[in-house]
Amino acid sequence: MKPDHNLIWIVAMMLLVQLASFYLVKDLDWKWVIFWSYVFGSCLNHSMTLAIHEISHNFPFGHHKALWNRWFGMFANLSLGVPYSVSFKRYHMDHHRYLGADKIDVDIPTDFEGWFFCTTFRKLVWVILQPLFYAFRPLFINPKPVTYLEVINTVIQITFDIIIYYVFGVKSLVYMLAATLLGLGLHPISGHFIAEHYMFLKGHETYSYYGPLNLLTFNVGYHNEHHDFPNVPGKNLPLVRKIASEYYDDLPHYNSWIKVLYDFVMDDTISPYSRMKRPPKGNEILE
Repeated sequence: MKPDHNLIWIVAMMLLVQLASFYLVKDLDWKWVIFWSYVFGSCLNHSMTLAIHEISHNFPFGHHKALWNRWFGMFANLSLGVPYSVSFKRYHMDHHRYLGADKIDVDIPTDFEGWFFCTTFRKLVWVILQPLFYAFRPLFINPKPVTYLEVINTVIQITFDIIIYYVFGVKSLVYMLAATLLGLGLHPISGHFIAEHYMFLKGHETYSYYGPLNLLTFNVGYHNEHHDFPNVPGKNLPLVRKIASEYYDDLPHYNSWIKVLYDFVMDDTISPYSRMKRPPKGNEILE
């Protein structure tokens, strides 16, 4: 349970690579802009959202430098094109403290999502549009007053987007935004959204994934371990499993996020309703 300073240079390198890709796509045909945004940019941007997840737990600089982590989150946010980091931190802490709490944990789909996206085709549409639901769901379920850090995050991000437009052109800007939208939608890495807490087996609320995509996602697949020890950085979660193997090895887990997505769409018994939801106790202290 200590900071992971390696995140600082890893995030910086990821942002530099994405900046290089902005330059490389600026003169491509539109079809190739969209192609590379899905094949390459989406992987990098989705990975960056999970770097922001690590940053939200104060892993780069430690808890005693919380504000440094917020500023670094804004820096990591730049490649995504939309302000995300500060708001994610606020809601994600609620997710850990009050997992499954109705009207508090905005990771849980709304009643409308569960009711409407109940067929194979509609569930496929829901998976494709996941980033939009994650963006707007908090506004309906648990709206919070806007903080000054969220305003700063938004101003910095919009300024960066304008700079990208004027320096590289509209194709680079579209590439950046499409990479985020596509990378968080129907994409292999997006299997973690469903794998983490959807009850494919009754009585099991949280699931880990031990496949190779953990290399791109800061070990977010080690999700039981993460919820048990949220102050352990992602790089050490495999060690948690090794130390406490008698507690984790026999739990149901996944080895393929692609199969998770396929099973979610094709299995008629699984839908956005397949989440544990609890009534709040009334004594919650929200972030």
